[in-house]
Order: sequence, then structure tokens, then C-alpha cells
Amino acid sequence: MPVFEETGTEYRDLRILPSQALPLPRLSPRVSTSENDREVVVVGAGPSGLFLTLLLARYGITGSSLLCLDSKPDTLKAGQADGLQPRTLEVLQSLGIASEIIAEGCHMEEVAFWNPAEPTEGTNGNGPVGIKRTNFVPDVNVPARFPFEVTIHQGRIERILQENLDVYASKNTIRRSHHFIDYTVDTANHPDYPVLVNYEHELEDGTRVPGSVRTKYLVGGDGARSKVRKSMGLSLEGETSDHIWGVCDFVADTDFPDIRNRCAVHSESGSVMVIPREQIATGEYLTRLYVQVPGDVDAKADRTTTPGDEKKSSDKKKRAEVTLEYIFGQANAVFAPYKIKIREGTVPDWYAAYQIGQRMSPKFSSRTADGVDRIFIVGDACHTHSPKAGQGMNVSMMDSFNLSWKLAHSILGLTPHASENGADTVLETFEAERVDTARQLIEFDAKFSHMFSGKLNAETGLTHDEFLKVFRDGSGFTSGCGLEYKPSRLIWSPQNSDDMVVATGDPINGALTVGRRFLNVELKRYADNTTRQLHDELPSNGRYRLMVLTGSDLLEPDDQSQKALEACATIADKHPAGSIDLAIIHPLKERFEWTQIPSCVKRLAEMRTYGLAKTGDAYKIYGITKEQGAIVAIRPDGYVGALCRLSALDLVEKYFQGCLITI
Repeated sequence: MPVFEETGTEYRDLRILPSQALPLPRLSPRVSTSENDREVVVVGAGPSGLFLTLLLARYGITGSSLLCLDSKPDTLKAGQADGLQPRTLEVLQSLGIASEIIAEGCHMEEVAFWNPAEPTEGTNGNGPVGIKRTNFVPDVNVPARFPFEVTIHQGRIERILQENLDVYASKNTIRRSHHFIDYTVDTANHPDYPVLVNYEHELEDGTRVPGSVRTKYLVGGDGARSKVRKSMGLSLEGETSDHIWGVCDFVADTDFPDIRNRCAVHSESGSVMVIPREQIATGEYLTRLYVQVPGDVDAKADRTTTPGDEKKSSDKKKRAEVTLEYIFGQANAVFAPYKIKIREGTVPDWYAAYQIGQRMSPKFSSRTADGVDRIFIVGDACHTHSPKAGQGMNVSMMDSFNLSWKLAHSILGLTPHASENGADTVLETFEAERVDTARQLIEFDAKFSHMFSGKLNAETGLTHDEFLKVFRDGSGFTSGCGLEYKPSRLIWSPQNSDDMVVATGDPINGALTVGRRFLNVELKRYADNTTRQLHDELPSNGRYRLMVLTGSDLLEPDDQSQKALEACATIADKHPAGSIDLAIIHPLKERFEWTQIPSCVKRLAEMRTYGLAKTGDAYKIYGITKEQGAIVAIRPDGYVGALCRLSALDLVEKYFQGCLITI
């Protein structure tokens, strides 16, 4: 006889499945009566397009609202990008999808620099001059939760994103072998779904069947040759350098001692970058080599072309000369006196030749006749650069991270439409923020790749110390952890100095700074006295965070900390439920009862109230005094939107009024 009675509910089945992020609240209705209408169409299922599609689905844009078209029949199988930077890892961790990447990817915690040896340091003292190790330096020299880079196959990253997407969206959200053709806009006859996307579906026999779909928003994540960008009337602008490189992924057989470290190798014969890769199914480990093609690899230009076309023809022929044999011939010349080859019994995973170029689109969005930004581009569709600094996939995915929550908030009716024409002023910040980021990327990459591609000697004027300085100084940017967005509707400081909090310390080390990310710290959760990582407690679920760092007067009913907590709870209640999460950090060492602080804390933030951990003082890291405290408005992407005193409650309220609709 059973000792209990089971009561079935529709939610019981969900309890045995992996946890899912709750969608954002929806205030706007869906107005479509057609099965062929979508709220967002994404073109391209590479890292940027697939990541955007996943984020939108997690935020609540699912079912028939979302569609991704990709020309490839499947996920990537070889080559392309392979490195994830610390900030990207933080974001993936905040989504709960970083564990496989971190566990099975190859970690790079330091970089070995090799340079030409002096003549007396040659192989036998009188033989050819070789190379010597000059330095080991940390790969990441800024505070980060994951102070390393991870290399892992891009196709594997795409598979992880795809698997998580399948949890939140239907299996046919991504339609493969679908080739985007162009789009047209008709705001007069189709005001709700004004963008008509035309495509061709390639069948197994190669036949292409035309089709179309209407959408509110179109996003092109379709690579450097983006057809979406071309349909917008935009092109990539900038320079393509003369430096040509060969790249190969393979299992190495070598006596070079640092083959399992990231290495920058300069020799009299040229330059090589070594990127250690992950273990493969055979139990062996891959290595990626970037090998510079010296200027003497030339081809006869076609003299019947214009000078510009002649250069393009010559460059194309140069790239064609970069065979597998050439890559390893040049690699051995650079590595001398060390030798390197493909391990016997194995075959290269992938190899190619490419030309370094730093180019970007002047705009990342296009406004339709109704005054709304409806067409966007992300990733390689709007910026291209060399792979030397390991930025390609990372900056591309962060484009999508920036756009996704702004787009979702606009579709779900969470943002106030300040302008008369219905434009979303929050969504408009995407272009300004990411164009500025891309410009910084292009400038850094041009400088870094030029130094890496050049010889370090008296003749060129380049020195190892200069190269090392550029590498170290750029770590904040290349890691993704030092990015700072400029003032805007989403990034602002008090005009009144009495409301301001100026955090002490260096922003790159975690001092709270408007426009920079909120650094992860270890804390002790008060409700259950467990040690927690703050980034895990504030996952990337599309919600704003109102973080109150109380002062040491927390237990005084008439003092500022309790007044601030009550006021912040009121501010959160003025906006749609589930759009702002209240979180609290306090500096007290002694325990207290919930009844000693405002009841709103237990109601809204019982499991988001934290004290200081033994391993670190969050107030010291953030540069906030325990006597003064602070209020921090944190954007859904983890960047500090506003920072003020506990007494500056009007400022906090105005900030959220500019970001979120009130109810």
C-alpha cells in the first residue's frame, strides 16, 4: 500500500530535465496571422549567427517567431577559428554551456617568445644562427574568472550551441542548405512584418527552390562575403596588407621544446605562431601553425590587367603557391635548428593560405522607411582582421551578445519608444557600441600583425621589447575583459557630483567603472551560507540587475542602507515583473536575522543576498568603501550602466525609466 499519494501536474516532467532559463516577460502581442511571418530572421549559422539565435530563444523569442537560414548543409568540420578568450568564456559560463569547452579544450596560460639567437649561440658556435627562447609571459594579465585562452574546434563550439538551442527552440529553427538571396522592405503594406527575405533552398540533387519569409528584423551573420551587408548597400572598407600566411592543423612530430605552448617565433627566415590545440579522438593532440610567407614567394602578374587587378592576381597566385610542403619547408626554416613535421601515420586536419586584412563596415545597421533599425550585421559580416590576436570568433559572438538582449527587449515590448517615429533608442545603441569596438579591434590588429609579420632587427627598427609591450598593453582588449563602452542612454554617470561614487583602484583590476563589465567575485550567500561565484548567481538571462552594496549601517533602520534597499525594491516593482533582479552585497561579519532588515530583501532577493567570502573582499576589489556603499545598475550583458551613492535614488529611477517600460 503506498505511503503517499502522487498528484500529477504538467510541471512534474520538467523537474527531471536539465534546468532551463526562464524567458523574459512579454508585454507586446504577436500580431501575425500568417505562418510565414517571423519576428527575427538570422542569416548564417556560424558562431555569431548561431549564438544570436540561441540567445534570442533563451530570452523568449521562440517557436514561429525565430528562424535561422544557413547555406551550409551542416556544422563546420575543419579549420576556421579555434580560440576563446576569457570574457567569452565568462559569458558562456553564465549561460551554463562552458563546462565541456573548459574541460576538454586546450588551456593557454602563458606565451613563449622566441627570437633570433646571436651568432655565437648557433648550433655549433659556427653554424647557422638559430632561435632562442626570450621570455615566458602570462597569456592573460588582467583579472578574469578564467585567466587563460581555450582552443577547441569551431565545429565543436557550434555543436554545443546547437544542442542548447534544441532545448529552447524547435528543431527546424535552423534551416540548412538555404541560400539568402536578398531582401526588400515594404512598410506601407506590411507595417508589422515589413522585411521580405528571399532565399533558395538547395535540395539533395542540387536543385534550388525559391522561397521567401517576412520578418520584423533581419540579422546578417553570414561572414566576410555577407550578402545581407551587400543588400544593405554596404561594403567592408580598409586595407589588405601584403602579408600572406599559411595555416595548418596537424599532429606534430618535433623536437621544438615549446610545441604545447602558445609561441610567437621570430627568426631571420620569417615568423611562426604556434597554437596548441585540443586532444582528438585518437588520443593525440593537434597543433596549429601560422607560417608567414616571405616576400620572395612571387608569381608573374597578368600584364593585361590594371595595376589594382594585377596586384590581386599576383596575391592570388602567391596564396596558390602555399602548398602543404611549402608551409612545412618554411616552418623548418624558421624553427632551425629544431625540426617539425607531420607525425607519421597521421594526416593534416586542415590547411589553407590567407592574406591579412583589417576592414570594417561603416555601419552595422540599416533603418527602414518607418524610422526603425530593422536590418543588422554581426561578426565577420561587419569586420575582418588577422587571427594573430585571437579575436575573430570572440568579437563576433560578443556582437551577438550585445544585440540579442536589446532586440529581444524591443520585440517583447520592454523598452520605451522615446521617439515619435517608434524607433527604439535602446536598440539603436547596438551600432554605436559595436562600431567603436570594431574600430579598436582594427587599430590593434593592424599594429600587432604588422609587428608580428616584421623582422625584429636593427634594419627594421622593430625590437622584441616593443613587441612584448604591444602584447601586454593589449591584453585588456584581447582578453575581452578591458572593453569600455562610451556614454549613452545605457551608460551614464550622475551630473551632480554629490550623487557620484568614484571607485578607488584600476578599472582593469575590477574597480567599478561605468561602461565596463562587472567583475566576478567570490561571495558567501547569506540564506544557506554557501560560497558562490557572483557571475553564476547573475546568469545571462536578459534581465537588468539592481545591485546594492550596502554600507556598514545595514542593521540601522533609520540609516541610508535600509532606505536604499526599500527604494530599490520599489523601483524594481515599477517595471515588468522579471525584468529587474534585485541583488545585495553587505560587508557585515556577524550574522543577523531577516527581521532586522527590510522585508523586501527576503521577498525579492532571498537567494541573491551575499556577505563577503574568506578568499576575497568584494568591496576592496570593486573600490567601494564599506562605510559609503553604492548602488550599481548592471545591464543584461553584465556591463555597469550606472553607479551612484546609496542616497541617489532619483538617478537610479531615471536610469531604468530610460531603459525599461514602467507599469
